[in-house]
Amino acid sequence: MPAFSIRPALREDIATLADFLTPFVEAERLLPRTLTELDDLYPCFLVAESEGRLIGCAALEIYSPKLAELRSLAVLPELRQHGVGRALVAACLERAHAANVREVMAISSKENFFLNCGFDFTLPGEKKAFFYLTTED
Repeated sequence: MPAFSIRPALREDIATLADFLTPFVEAERLLPRTLTELDDLYPCFLVAESEGRLIGCAALEIYSPKLAELRSLAVLPELRQHGVGRALVAACLERAHAANVREVMAISSKENFFLNCGFDFTLPGEKKAFFYLTTED
């Protein structure tokens, strides 16, 4: 695995991010994002690069001083298990800490990955997230 770096996304990355995320959206692993949405959200994104190539991304959307959401975490399938995802999560958590955000949530089907990154199903005091589905697909 070649070395990689993580940096904040730039407006110039929007088209590349859109192309990168497409297979994950098509596989129903991530929610779709329009170019307009990505234009609004790119300051939330971090990108992982190796040899000038986008290999992963994640976004930290800060809702309030109390809560942020780690979203759109994606790593090229052939580079999974090489620490890219974990490094992106750590960078998002550092960003949340620097912004004095108290809680970061992530919604994912990869529970072991997030548990290994220090997330848990409940917060101290037994706080839990609850969901209600308003429509059937």
